[in-house]
This record gives sequence, C-alpha cells and structure tokens, in this order.
Amino acid sequence: MSLPAMTFDERYRAIDARDTRFDGQFVTAVRSTGIYCRPSCPARTPRPENVTFFPTSAAAHEAGYRACKRCLPEAAPGSPEWNLRGDVVARAMRLIADGVVEREGVPGLAARLGYSSRHLTRLLAAELGAGPLALARAHRAHTARMLLVGTDLAIADVAFSAGFASVRQFNDTVREVFGLTPGELRARRHGRDERTAAAPGEIGLLLPYRAPFDAAGLFAWMRARALPGVEEAGERFFRRNLRLDGGPGWFELRLDDADRLHLRAGLTGLGDLAPVVARARRLFDLDADPQAVDAALSAHAPLAPLVARVPGIRVPGAADPHEMLIRTMVGQQVTVAAARTALTRLAEELGERIGSDSSFPSQKTSSSAADSDDFGDGNAADGPESRILFPTMAAIAEHGHEVLRGPAARIRAVTGAAAALADGSLRLTLADDGAEQRRALLAMPGIGPWTADYVRMRVLGDPDVFLPGDVAARAGAGGAGLPAEAGPLDAWAARTAPWRSYLTAHLWRAAPVRVARSGRPEAPGAGSPGASASRPASRR
Repeated sequence: MSLPAMTFDERYRAIDARDTRFDGQFVTAVRSTGIYCRPSCPARTPRPENVTFFPTSAAAHEAGYRACKRCLPEAAPGSPEWNLRGDVVARAMRLIADGVVEREGVPGLAARLGYSSRHLTRLLAAELGAGPLALARAHRAHTARMLLVGTDLAIADVAFSAGFASVRQFNDTVREVFGLTPGELRARRHGRDERTAAAPGEIGLLLPYRAPFDAAGLFAWMRARALPGVEEAGERFFRRNLRLDGGPGWFELRLDDADRLHLRAGLTGLGDLAPVVARARRLFDLDADPQAVDAALSAHAPLAPLVARVPGIRVPGAADPHEMLIRTMVGQQVTVAAARTALTRLAEELGERIGSDSSFPSQKTSSSAADSDDFGDGNAADGPESRILFPTMAAIAEHGHEVLRGPAARIRAVTGAAAALADGSLRLTLADDGAEQRRALLAMPGIGPWTADYVRMRVLGDPDVFLPGDVAARAGAGGAGLPAEAGPLDAWAARTAPWRSYLTAHLWRAAPVRVARSGRPEAPGAGSPGASASRPASRR
C-alpha cells in the first residue's frame, strides 16, 4: 500500500516552511547552485522555476547535483515509504540498505526479487531516477558521511566499513557527492559530544529519528523479551549479539539524557557495519513518520486519548527474520515470561558461544550496572555481558526436540520450520512480498494466521497489519470503547489503514497490566503469540 504522491506545489510548500517531517522523504535539487538539500534546509528558499524534486539522493547524484554542505541531506532519517509500500521497488530499497548489492552484486539483488538485472534496473530507474548500483552507491556515501563526522576511524577503515571496494573508489565518491575530500568532510563536523566515542575496537554513531519517539515503550518491550546470553536491556539501552556475514558481532542502542540515540557496535568484519545500522533502525522503527501516524489515528475519537497518552509509538522490527519466526512459534499460547524461559534454554543449549575476541569484551555483570542510565558508566564501556549467538536453524532442526518442552505437535512444528529455513524450502527475508510470505508460512504445519501476520508485522515492518484474534489487543480495544470481539474489531480497524500495525501497538499498550507468576508486571499484548485468542495452529 502507498500513500498518494505529493504534488510539486505540496513539496514546495514543505520546503518553504522548512518542515522537518519531510526530511528523508524527498530531496530538493536547485539548478542555479547545482546542489540538493533536505526539505528543512535553513538556506533561502529557491525560486520554484529553479527547483527539481527527486525521490532519492541517488537520483540527484545521477542528475549531476551534489549534497548541500549546510543541511547535510544524507544525515536525515530514512524514508518511511519503503516500509509502507510492498512493491518490488520498496523491497529492493530494503535489501540495498541491508548491503545486498555489496555482498551479492546487482544479479544477487535481482535474483532475490525474482527479476532479471536489466528489468530491475529499468524499474528502479523509471520510478526513482537511479538504478541499483547508483542507489547502493548513495547508501555507501551516507554511511561514509556518518563515520567521517561521527567517529575517529582511519580513512581506510571508513572506506571499507561503508562498503567501498577500494579507498580510491571511496575518495572519488565522497568528492563527487559532497564536493569535499573525506578529510575536509571530517574537518567540518561541529560540536561532537565525546560521549559518542566508542572504546577501542568499537564503532559509535548517532542514529537520527523523527520525533516524537516512544523510546520508553521500545526499551520496555525489549526488556520483557531479552534472552540472557543473547540480549540485554535496561530502561534506556538494548544490546544483542548477532550472526553476520563477516562473523559474529554485537550492537547496542542507548538513549542519552538529551534523547539522542547512540549506536555502538563490535564487528568481526568492518563491511558488516551498514547492515548492522540498517537492522538496528528496523528493530527500533526509526524511519517511521510518527506525526503522520499520530495524526491519522487520533482523527478517530476512541483512539485520540491513546495517541495523546503515547505519542510517537513504534512497532518493533526484527534483527533476524529466521530467529523471529522461531521465537514467535515457541511463544504460541504461553505468557511472555514462559516464552522467554523456553527460548533462553534453547539459546543456552544450542547457541554458539562466542570466543574471547577483542570485538566481544567482557562486561561487568552487576545488576546495578546493567540498569544504569548513565551513558558514561562502566557497563556502557565494557560491551555485551553475554557471548551467545541465537542457535542456527540447522541446530534447532536437529536438536530442538531435545531442548524444547510442551506439546509434541508444537515441537515438531518448530523443528520443521527450522529445517525448512535451513534447507531453503521456506524463504523468509525482510524483502519478501507480504502476501507470498503469508501464504508460505500458512502452508507450514503449526503456523496459523496470527503467527503469519505477526511475523509479517515484525520482519517486513509492514505498518498495516492487524491481529483481530489477539487477546491483549481485544482487551485494549474494549477499554478504549471499541468492539472487543474479533470480527467487529477487525471491521472497525479497517478505517485506520494503512496504520493498523500502530493501532495494534496502541491497543496492546492500553490493555490491562497482567502480573506474571513471578509477581513482576508483564507487558500486555507482549508480542508473544500467546496473545492469540484462537487455539494454536498446531492443534487445528
């Protein structure tokens, strides 16, 4: 689904008002100066006859423009359109951000999407004004700019971290895009706070986002589900280990006292940085347009109080699609706490232990340090406490039955899904066609509509998924004065398209707080498939 395209006059009014809501959604190229800017650029508004609007910075590069040195359009958050839309162009943009062109080339990107390289290039050039190589090049330039102004990495390390094949290619691209050498671009950084600096062997960056931002809700969500050994979360931070193409790695997201979001990462291969940044942004839904979502939902009287209570709500994404499916299936029809216990056991028994590499420094393990909100505390500087990677699909397929507890049918469903993911007979990626992904999941034993739709919401970042059978969502709906039965609620929710995932998040938040058996409060609608009102698909 896509929103109506903006007209020239609408875009021009946005740049004349210097409206930050549109940063990252299009760029403004000025023929008289040869530069392109973000919509909120503080420079004098150009005359309409001198303006051309491009959907991407890559299109502006291809047309011969360079980036504005004043507003730095490459520093804007990403466009929310690529999650809102499910067509091949949007799916290609997600894969380009994940570094597929650098790893597999244009043929690999095209193969993932089911097109020939030539046809995919035609599609992207026709709509975005640039082909896949130019789009990937623009993404590399964006990553390079972040590293040059946000870190003290050596120039050569910046080049390879950003995905360039050589330092010469990096130098040429930076000069062409920004009109400056890498050294000159680094020298122009202003007022960098030393707290963004990472420890030796780590990379630290600031991640932009659009306000308002419900950071507290995201960190609470992560804290309720964090698997000891794989993840750790506190009131203002989240970190996890993950398996990357260049080897094991970890990243941390932390909110400082000025509400700036910091990313720290430890990587085996520098070329994995861009994919880690992309995954972190998707996990925390940082490219969302919260003002558009809030305005659309609050236009409905029953939802206005919910939006006022939690402005800028986000829908968490997934760091790893395969892991997301297993976590969802293990959590079917159980509480979040029970799912966490089962998944922790699975990770401890079958996960890969990470060696004492410099990229994985040891961490203080005191609970007071883990919960500290001080960005400069010892906990923040020491890296992730645990050194376990979530199990591979092959390991779960072979040994999952030895570790998992519960109904035999559910265990067979989990190990069967893992086997299908391992051998490639089930494909699950962030760039799948939504309808095809749903059909493929529903064809698997033990996967019903709730699980398929929940995975689509989390893995694809689809903003328009509603879960009418979700117990917590229905409880929240009843409290908000909406229908509490699945059918009527689903029919009512249709009026909030294309933002039904955010409606679901608000209803989860509005559900009455439940108390887990341990006596600790448990987040409502906590995203475990146990929130489904229907019986598990494995018993159908």
